[in-house]
This record gives sequence, structure tokens and C-alpha cells, in this order.
Amino acid sequence: MNERPVRVRFAPSPTGPLHMGGVRTALYNYLFARQHGGKFLLRIEDTDSHRFVPGAEEYIIESLRWCGIEIDEGVSVGGPHAPYRQSERREIYLKYAEQLVRDGWAYYAFDTPEELDAIRKEYESRGETFAYNSAVRTRLATSLALSAEEVEARIARGDQWTVRFRMPENEQIEMDDMIRGHVSVNSSTLDDKVLYKSADGLPTYHLANIVDDYLMEITHVIRGEEWLPSLPLHVLLYRAFGWEDRMPRFAHLPLLLKPTGGGKLSKRDGDKLGFPVFPLQWTPQDGGEGARGYREDGYFPEAFVNLLALLGWNPGNDHSEILSMPELIELFSLERVSKSGARFDPEKARWFNAQYLHRKSDAELAALFLPVLAERGYGDVPVAKVERIMGLVKERATFVGDLWLLAAYFFEAPQSYDPKAVAKFWKDDNPEHLQNLRRQLEVVEDFTAPNLEAKAHSWIEEQGLPMGKVMNTLRLALVGSSTGANLFDIAEIIGREEFLRRVERAHEVLGEGR
Repeated sequence: MNERPVRVRFAPSPTGPLHMGGVRTALYNYLFARQHGGKFLLRIEDTDSHRFVPGAEEYIIESLRWCGIEIDEGVSVGGPHAPYRQSERREIYLKYAEQLVRDGWAYYAFDTPEELDAIRKEYESRGETFAYNSAVRTRLATSLALSAEEVEARIARGDQWTVRFRMPENEQIEMDDMIRGHVSVNSSTLDDKVLYKSADGLPTYHLANIVDDYLMEITHVIRGEEWLPSLPLHVLLYRAFGWEDRMPRFAHLPLLLKPTGGGKLSKRDGDKLGFPVFPLQWTPQDGGEGARGYREDGYFPEAFVNLLALLGWNPGNDHSEILSMPELIELFSLERVSKSGARFDPEKARWFNAQYLHRKSDAELAALFLPVLAERGYGDVPVAKVERIMGLVKERATFVGDLWLLAAYFFEAPQSYDPKAVAKFWKDDNPEHLQNLRRQLEVVEDFTAPNLEAKAHSWIEEQGLPMGKVMNTLRLALVGSSTGANLFDIAEIIGREEFLRRVERAHEVLGEGR
């Protein structure tokens, strides 16, 4: 089995937007496949027609594309095992359900939903919990209790039926999980799950999942922790079909937890604390409630992928937290995936994005910022100038959307002045010192940052003035606050004439001090 070429699948249901936990499952499958030179498949498990949401499949595909998770086979790209939507494979499953019945691993059940509800209420009235298992299956309307003739007659006249798995009695089921190790479960604790429903001619997840994994030659099933309770049934299904030698290895990933650590991360947590839990913005076609997305909130896809990869897995102490997709592929291993849940920290997510922004070249950021400038009427700014500005401000930014707030003063003179900075610096003789400094700088022939800085420092020191106070008064005049890039870089970039205009305007608006 281990010698087979690695083939993994991501098999979401199109029931709404793809949760970031689902993206992490896809990512881990993708990293595992790429590391082992294998294939990554996308299969859409849409057998539950009642929960189907229009647009969800397209959302899943676009989310994977944005994250850089490439689909080798499956929905949207095709492949040798098409179709990859389970609703388009419905003809395949019935024969496998019937095979299980013939071989004694399953049986027909003719109970109606109303009858089952009545039985459950009867049990509840006695303070008991009903389970459809070996204790009751021969006492209900099943092919184990009815004659073969009665079963055939019911099917022939169109009675609705299901196929249920015949769980062995009191058997210890032994399983191995690549993350959790050896798992042992007694079959007496399990019920007889429905595998197929005649009402819609579709299998349940359990049957379709096993049949498709076998037919698509899946070698490893890497999925969420919520499927761990289904593992005994799935292992038994491989045994029932005689496919044990082709059974994939299983790995069940830990949950993504709330920032508080208690419970599974949900949309409600994101709404409450102000962060998205979906990769892309979700706008339902039926006009229902939408949801924010990491892409629209300004996150880089590589930052989102990096933070997701480290939620439940770590590369070891010898490696940086900042890891590109090729580095993740090289380092990833299921052995370093945690068994316990991973707590999501929204501030850490912001930190990751800031790290990726800071690492981008000035040219890359300029290309991202130019459309922002064009929207504000500055579409003719030379690219070289924008690149230089990006280099001066990017270290203080977390998102591209922050850049205008950090760089606006390079393009627009201050329209107002920060009251706290005014109270602190525009007082005493500081405005007069600023005027005198202006006269020194306006005559600097080569109006560049090094020359301006040298001249300013020399003059201030000659006058015996406090460097900080004079510099901060100049900053207030140029920027409107006490923050910003290097003063003399600002002066050079805005140019001599604009420099002089801003100093004069500060005196006009703020007066001559006191």
C-alpha cells in the first residue's frame, strides 16, 4: 500500500462558505501530496441535496485558487476518475449498497421517519436513548426480520427504504491514525448507520466516501477531527468490500479553537471580535447574511496560508515562522501535527500579514499602491517616487490599506494640525527658530536629504538650540503631526517649493507662538 503513488483528496460539501478550518485541511493535503510527489484531488460531496447552497462550489474553487493550492484532478479541472461531484455519480453507489446486503454486511430498513420519531419518544418517556443497533434491528421493519418475499414486495410496490450497515456485535475494532496513533473501539458502542436512501437515490456520506476513495485510488485520508468517530465504520466498510489491502491511511487533524481556547472557532467569534473566519468574502445568492473574508480584509494569500499552516503543525525550533509555500512543502510532516486543538489568535494573523508586507520590495508595494493614488487623483506620480515613499513607510504598515494613511503627507499638505503636537511644540521661541531654519534650508543648492540634514544639524548646533524641539516643530509644519518618515527624506520628496509653502502655512494657521 505504501508503495502506491500518493493520492489525497479534499472533499468539502457545498453547504456554504469554506471555513478557514476547511482551507487548512485542504492545505495539509496539498502539502503532503506535493512533498511526496503525489496528486491533490478536489471532490465535491453534495449528496445532501437539502443542504446544498448555490455558489458554494464556486466559492470553494476560488478560495483554493487564491491560496495557491493547485488542483491536480477533480471538479474544475477534470481527470481520469471523473465525474468528481458525487451527485453526478449516483448510479455508481446502489450496486455497492446492494453488494453489502447480499454479503450480509447490510440490510434493508423500511421504517418511516414518523415511525422512528415515535420510537425515540417512547424510549425518552422511559428515560432511555434509542439506538438503531443489534438490539433492535431484528425487531423492526428490516430485511433481517421480514421474509424475503415481504422485502421484495415492499420494494416492488415503491415503499421507501434505506440500507443500513450491520454493525458486528461486541467486536473490538483496531485502527491506526497517523496523528493520534492506535485507536480501539468496541462495536457495541456503535449504531447501524444509513448507507443509502431510496427516497432520493443517493448514498450517505459514509458509503459514497469509501466507494469514491477506493475508485479514485486515494492513499491517504487527511481530514478533520470531527470525522474520527466515523473511522470504525469506514474501516469496517473496507473490510466488508474486501478492500483492506487498498485502504488508505488515516490522519485526523485537530480543531481550530476560539481565541479564548474554549470550543471550535465559529463565524460568531469572528463577528464578535472583529476578524474573518472565511478566506473570501461570502455574499449569499439568496440575499441572506454574508461574511467577511481575509482577501477583502487586505490579507496577502501567502500570509493567510502561512498562519494556517502553523495552526496545529510546527516545523521545529530550527525554523522561522515565516515560511513560503515551497518551504512549507519541504518541511511539512503529519508527525509534527498536534493532537490537541489549535487556538486562533487574530493579532498573530495581523502580525503575519505585516511580516509579508515588510518583506515585499518597494517596487511590489508601489504596484499595489498606484491604484490607490489614481483613485485619489494622483495618477501621474512617477513610479520611482512612489517606490521610494513605500520604502520609507512600509515598516509601520500591516495592510496595503494602511499605506495611504502613512504616506498621505507626501502628496497632500496637512489640512489640520494635531492639537497635542501643537501644544507640545508650537510654543515659546520654536516657531521663530523654525523660520530661521527655513531661511538656512531654502538656499541649499542641492535640495537632497543628506545635504538638508547636514545643514540643519550644523545650524542648530551652532545656535545651541535643542535638536528635538526644532526638529519636531519642523515635522509638525510638514506633516501636521509628530509622526512620519525621516524629515529630510520628506523635504526632498515634496521638493523645495512645497517645503517652503508648508512652513509658511503653519505660521499662518498656528501663529507665531507665545
